[in-house]
Amino acid sequence: MNYWLIKSEPFKYSWEQFSKDKKCVWDGVRNYAARNNLKAMKKGDLALFYHSNEGMEIVGIARVVKEFYQDPTTTETAWVAVDFTPFKALKKPVSLAQIKADKLLENMDLVRHARLSVGTVKEFEFDRILALSETKA
Repeated sequence: MNYWLIKSEPFKYSWEQFSKDKKCVWDGVRNYAARNNLKAMKKGDLALFYHSNEGMEIVGIARVVKEFYQDPTTTETAWVAVDFTPFKALKKPVSLAQIKADKLLENMDLVRHARLSVGTVKEFEFDRILALSETKA
């Protein structure tokens, strides 16, 4: 299994809305590195759900339920979408400040490539986020 981080501004699409929807299409990504990460996702992979701009914290975990396909918001074949379902809300959100202050997380994509909307997460980083959030997978 691989681990990922997906970002959404809560006023556009929040964890709460995602939880109500029970499934979403992750589309509209227009960055090649982020697109490549979407293309690398496999069914069953887990992604940390990060509220960007407002809150700036990881609030939940999503599961990949459909691997990449043509992004329905464009006819340009370069862009793809992936489908997610909510897997679990974190018991305690983990803030960007907490992540930056943690030596184990200092090389996380979220810190090193802050503008990347879809990033990779190493297994030990995923486990550390769960520990900080007091959540069990």
